[in-house]
Amino acid sequence: MPQTADDLDAVAVRTWCSLALDALGREREAIDAINVYPVADGDTGTNLYLTVESAAAAVEAVFAAHETGVSAPSTADAVRAMAHGALIGARGNSGTILAQLLRGMAGVLAEGSGAGRLCLALTTAAASAREAVAHPVEGTVLTVATEAAAAAARVAAGAGAPAVVRAAYEGARTALDATPGQLAVLGRAGVVDAGGRGLVAVLGALLEAVSGRAPERRYEAPAAPAAFVTEAGDCPAADDPEGGPAFEVIYLLEAGDQAVERLRTRLDGLGDSLVVVGGDGLWNVHVHVDDAGAAVEAGVEAGRPYRIRITHFAADRVHGRPEPVQRAVVVVVPGDGLAGLCAQAGATTVLARPGEPPASGELVDAIRRAHAREVVLLPNDGDLRHTAAAAAEQARAEGVRVSLIPTRAAVQGIAALAVHEPDRSFDEDVVAMTAAAGATRYAELAVAERQSWTMAGICQAGDILGLIDGDVAVIGEDVPETARKVLDRMLAAGGELVTLVLGEDVPDTLAEGLEEHVREGYLAVDTVVYRGGHQCAPLLIGVE
Repeated sequence: MPQTADDLDAVAVRTWCSLALDALGREREAIDAINVYPVADGDTGTNLYLTVESAAAAVEAVFAAHETGVSAPSTADAVRAMAHGALIGARGNSGTILAQLLRGMAGVLAEGSGAGRLCLALTTAAASAREAVAHPVEGTVLTVATEAAAAAARVAAGAGAPAVVRAAYEGARTALDATPGQLAVLGRAGVVDAGGRGLVAVLGALLEAVSGRAPERRYEAPAAPAAFVTEAGDCPAADDPEGGPAFEVIYLLEAGDQAVERLRTRLDGLGDSLVVVGGDGLWNVHVHVDDAGAAVEAGVEAGRPYRIRITHFAADRVHGRPEPVQRAVVVVVPGDGLAGLCAQAGATTVLARPGEPPASGELVDAIRRAHAREVVLLPNDGDLRHTAAAAAEQARAEGVRVSLIPTRAAVQGIAALAVHEPDRSFDEDVVAMTAAAGATRYAELAVAERQSWTMAGICQAGDILGLIDGDVAVIGEDVPETARKVLDRMLAAGGELVTLVLGEDVPDTLAEGLEEHVREGYLAVDTVVYRGGHQCAPLLIGVE
């Protein structure tokens, strides 16, 4: 429904995210095709889409949390969720900048809505995005954001929110059209800035959200010249391919402000295209470097980096993308230890941090990174079934044959991966992997956060819960005893192999004790132990 002239409530924020995602979905390929700066790697549209998808998912989670309550989420709840979602899901240079733009807006809109707040939000967003970029360049999304804010500020006092956003949208369009004259690489290619075009789409969605009507004039920039776009749909390097850094490094970072300032200085000396966004202890770091290891080490010195993504785009620029492999496995894992284990087995991994499940776009991105004609997708979480199904459909639309095996736990994914044989037919491989996953019962230990009713009785805060196939089956006081009881229940029906996945802070003595328990009580049952690293549960158990 249309919003009132001075109303930007939580529903409008939700609508904005949804419309922005739709708009970027429509324009993703066109934006990818004109991506020439800072690196012509043809993925700006995709990165912006994934960033907004993460923001939209975070807002949806806020609404879902309020479904059983008596009150709807506040505007502050919605905009903060939007900003946080964009921060943790930001991809690429433009996606990282967009995340900071949304964060800048959220900081103002959380304190109140209305036309005046929207105008201030746009101004704050543009300024904070410039501060996040080590060396701002005109003719980019930064220029478009600045001009959009300036146009909004020129709206007459007393005008409503739709008038402010409409002025920002028109100002962004005008600024975008001028970018080829401001940045030489754009002028040579005959295109506007890709990130700026994405921002215009996002502002158009905001205009529709606050006014109830789509922009009268949707932006339609001329496509890249035919000679400029390669057969693969990517753009050739804007400059000499030997002249730019070889790697793009992105990671989330938990660190304090002073440590991040030192990190900025360190990374600025290592490479270019440096963007560090965030605050309040959580940051998204993006940089192009020749020494990817040094960039990650700098993050380790500053705090705790995770969700580390390293892209080697120099080889693609020089040699072109290689032929796809015949088959690959994409697996979602709850900890970095399992990510390493699955990667050693040849799988492409997607890391799911506690409370931060991957979005469908992240799964699609992993399928693309696998670069295979056939892909087996293992979500390893029952709550990801719809997300994984959407990702599989998107990948199929792009010509990849995808089979989704509905694994509900990481130990089921490990079992499926263990029998994977790429040399047999795709259907036979999928059947074998599905059978192995289905034959694996799963359990996990968790710590109760509060008093609750469970299928095993009433638990108190701090109790150790043993969940078997998703339901609480055992309530105990300590991890070892609870784990033994869970194993006894699972092995009562028989079993040949026990898989134990230990969390980051769990001592090796736990695994040793459980191995001895299985060895003494159950004949011909083997036990394997893996380190899961930083994961939600202290212990995952599988019984095949």
